[in-house]
Amino acid sequence: MQTFKFDIYGMTCGGCVAGVRRAVSSLDGVDQVEVPLKPGSATVQADPSRVTSLQIMSAISGLGHVANVHQEPSASESTQ
Repeated sequence: MQTFKFDIYGMTCGGCVAGVRRAVSSLDGVDQVEVPLKPGSATVQADPSRVTSLQIMSAISGLGHVANVHQEPSASESTQ
């Protein structure tokens, strides 16, 4: 299993959260999905041999939201 993290833009309510959770959970290879409304993100536990980050982002964007792979700030960015 691998943990995928995404920033999601455009979620405004619990219905959005439920839709994203349902869409991502339906993908083959996804084991667990966490989608908090604030800060607008998703953490997905999945088998990378069965599902890719692009497939997950596509499922989210199919609902009208924008999803990007979450990038942790580098050490130099977090100290500036």
